[in-house]
Amino acid sequence: MKEKMSGVKMWTLIWGLGLAAQICWNIENSWFNTFVYAKIGKYPEIITGMLICSAAATTFSTFFFGTWSDRIGKRKIFISAGYVLWGIFTIAFGLTEFISRDLFLFTAVSVVLADTVMSFFGSMANDAGYNAWCNDIMTDDNRGQIGASLATQPVIGTILGTVVGGMLIGSDDNYMRLFLVIGGAIILFGILSFFAMGENGSIEPSVRGSFWEQFLSVFDFRSLVKNRELFLVHVALAIFFVGFNTYFAYIGNYLIYYLGFTADQIGIIEAIPLVLAMLFSIPVSGLLNKNHHVSVAFGAVLTNFAGLMILYPVKAAQVDASAIFAPSNIRLFLGIFVLGVGYIAFLQTMKVWAKQLYPADSRGQFEGIWILFFVLIPMVGGSLLGQTVVKTSGETFVNAESLQTEYIPNGNIFLVGGLFVLLSLLPVWGCRKHFRDRLKV
Repeated sequence: MKEKMSGVKMWTLIWGLGLAAQICWNIENSWFNTFVYAKIGKYPEIITGMLICSAAATTFSTFFFGTWSDRIGKRKIFISAGYVLWGIFTIAFGLTEFISRDLFLFTAVSVVLADTVMSFFGSMANDAGYNAWCNDIMTDDNRGQIGASLATQPVIGTILGTVVGGMLIGSDDNYMRLFLVIGGAIILFGILSFFAMGENGSIEPSVRGSFWEQFLSVFDFRSLVKNRELFLVHVALAIFFVGFNTYFAYIGNYLIYYLGFTADQIGIIEAIPLVLAMLFSIPVSGLLNKNHHVSVAFGAVLTNFAGLMILYPVKAAQVDASAIFAPSNIRLFLGIFVLGVGYIAFLQTMKVWAKQLYPADSRGQFEGIWILFFVLIPMVGGSLLGQTVVKTSGETFVNAESLQTEYIPNGNIFLVGGLFVLLSLLPVWGCRKHFRDRLKV
């Protein structure tokens, strides 16, 4: 049963919970990796451990709590408790910087564990709770407005998370200030949701067999493999984002430790081009409405690769870290803008393409499969590939205190990531005949 909810309370929850979550996810994606390099050490292995464990925790949590909330018919408890715990462990992640550097192994494990637990509760709150609740309260009268809100929130979250995050960290690398502010905001919205949501966090229970039978039904790949076109779309998605995660996890540390910018500067360097790149989602939507999926996907891959090749040759001597908008820095803005256009267009195309192919009677299952190909496989594969690139061809130096070798990413992360991105053209090309045949039916 869908509870009707309207007015200021509903929109406060939709925007408050949604925007807080998007900012927090952006903080994790943009600033956790630079935190490790600034406060723990320049060791790619820690970032790899964070990405792999976080991806596994996110995937499991989404399926586990999604199944649980469906079966008991309640969303509010997962949203409220999840947001509070998410905020607590965001702050706890920052506290790892105060562990003694003499206990390096313990520190590294603590960082990975804190990020994993934070991601686990973040997915409980946002993916399995909030997103499902938004679907529950949709009616014919508000469907368009809620859909537009959910589509806009990641854009605003990226802007605020990147710019405000960089400002909170500042040139003095005060990451604890960032985690306290963001974690505190998440906790407050979790408490707010408990009192404001009321019974609108409840639905009719949906029980299909035992808990684990319902949980494992998500991982039934037989329908996916039977649909050749849908299978190739997911393969292309996974390959592209393995390449993406090869460089994206290190782009902040590349800008700070290889090129010499500060955290507050890179927030601006990343945000402005990406905001402009998001405008291209409008013409892409028009092309997709005209069924130009294959052409747009091809163009998006090649555009993303072109942006990465613009960034690949950039050296520290070629930029001016003392002035963000110096003429010598235009190449950075241009490269991030071009790769951003390709990234956004490709993701937008794959989302539309896949959803058009989902069987009507198992859309929930295929949403779960999407997470496996979009989150788990790319983050595991991309993080391992990125670590290998940084350790074998990055800049190295010996830490004077620990006497351990530390690693700084250089432009090679863009070269290797870009070459891997190009491989996604193969499954996209394989979709052509299936796509055309389907349109003729």
